Amino acid sequence: MKLKTVVGLLDAKVLGSSYDDNKEVLAACGSDLMSDVLAFVKDQALLLTGLVNSQVVRTAEMMDMKAIVFVRGKVPGDDIVSLADEAGIAVLSTQLPLYISCGKLYCEGLYK
Repeated sequence: MKLKTVVGLLDAKVLGSSYDDNKEVLAACGSDLMSDVLAFVKDQALLLTGLVNSQVVRTAEMMDMKAIVFVRGKVPGDDIVSLADEAGIAVLSTQLPLYISCGKLYCEGLYK
């Protein structure tokens, strides 16, 4: 699924400069526990989380994730967005809760 589709489905705001409409994500992981992300994530994935700290970006970088979506209206600080930009990770924010965000993506075919 292309990131522009994710933005549309989640009515998300794009933060930072690493966003690319045509960047493709092949899987998604919704979690506030970074240990679960490390244990279960697949390559080329999208991370959905309500946790807003630099550890989220570090975890996404280690797992070669393409984008992070902060849910429940959470907006990371400039330091976190800059860290993600340095790693080439797109940053999005949505007002939707984690459950609804994951459900919308699942219904549109992102279920690996």
